[in-house]
Amino acid sequence: MTKKAIVICGYLASGKSTFALRLARELNVPYLIKDTFKSAICRDLPIEDRSASSRFSAATFNAMLYVAERLMEAGAPVILEGNFVPAGVKPVDEAGELRGLMEKYGYSSLTYKFTGDTAVLYRRFIERENTPGRGRANRIGGEVSQETFDSWCRAMDGFGLGGETVEVDATDFASVDYDRLIRAAMPPRT
Repeated sequence: MTKKAIVICGYLASGKSTFALRLARELNVPYLIKDTFKSAICRDLPIEDRSASSRFSAATFNAMLYVAERLMEAGAPVILEGNFVPAGVKPVDEAGELRGLMEKYGYSSLTYKFTGDTAVLYRRFIERENTPGRGRANRIGGEVSQETFDSWCRAMDGFGLGGETVEVDATDFASVDYDRLIRAAMPPRT
């Protein structure tokens, strides 16, 4: 599987990172997960507040693009996971940046969009925020209402790259057919 970028995006606490790891192992493809990438970048840097965390998120996106471009220059497939947003939500048009990179190197895309009932995802998000594995760089650092959480998730709805898109309702992890999702990324058999 060459010249393919697999993008895993969508709502917070919807299982994107877990799926990215599983998919990368199944396909033997390099992967970049925004939260773990951000934790590595920020390991020894002070993050005083949400504003600093947001600046580091922007830097993380730029670093991910840099690494993805190096992989694309070599013709390698890549998996990119994150809470990517459409134009107008952040100062940087993340969808446009990713699309431009794929066009530059002649890559096709497969996008998995993880969504779900935001009331259920909000409960998962709150539980996850208080776990040591979340990491200092990725914690919100304060109370977040369900309404705010819902608005953050809905801001991601318009993200798209063109190409094939697979919608995933991750409200109930047990009902997601992960094997089917993995098969959608497999190269066709000849």
